[in-house]
Amino acid sequence: MNEWMIIWGAREAFFNGFLKSIALFAYSAMLGLLLGCVLLYLLEGRDSFARRGIKALINAMRTLPFLILAYLLYYGLPKFGLRMSADTAGLLALTVYHGAYFCEIFRSQRLVMPVGYIEAALAHGFRHHVIFLRILLPNVVMNTLPLIGNQLIICLKDTAFLSIITVREITAAANSVQSTYFIPLKAFLVAILLYWLISLVIESAIKKVSSLGKKRGFNHA
Repeated sequence: MNEWMIIWGAREAFFNGFLKSIALFAYSAMLGLLLGCVLLYLLEGRDSFARRGIKALINAMRTLPFLILAYLLYYGLPKFGLRMSADTAGLLALTVYHGAYFCEIFRSQRLVMPVGYIEAALAHGFRHHVIFLRILLPNVVMNTLPLIGNQLIICLKDTAFLSIITVREITAAANSVQSTYFIPLKAFLVAILLYWLISLVIESAIKKVSSLGKKRGFNHA
């Protein structure tokens, strides 16, 4: 039987894996970006125990391999009576892991942001949360779009690791086909193509947002 015909016959498995990967990526990207923004907000102000704890969390995520975090959440937490589905554990791992990276990306831009913006806002009587939402955050996000785009693609690629904890995404579908019919080359070529298509969409979205930001007066370094 022609190998490509086998791949075509397994199209439903690939399509379902494709949808699962998109869903995991989309939810974890949105939640991760939100978490990064919240952590950045909490890092504002004077040094405190909470700020030191947040910095410790970020450093822990930066030194911890993503797969180990996924293992800990899925296989480790049940020892403490907390059980999650593979999809939930995978989504939580992606959100926490990449949320920490997004925060670090935002913080790097925050550190080089001219203080004049904040001083002018304070002089006009703006409150801290208003300054953060209307001045600080838009500047930080728009000026880190290239780095955000790179991190989003890394987040997409990390969804492939979730096949190890039985999440039925693209890599799991390809692995199932190749192990059943012994056609690893073509099965994983299809998986590569699907990941590539999602990456192209991410790059296109980042470019459009960047173009919109430039029209509104934001510039990238």
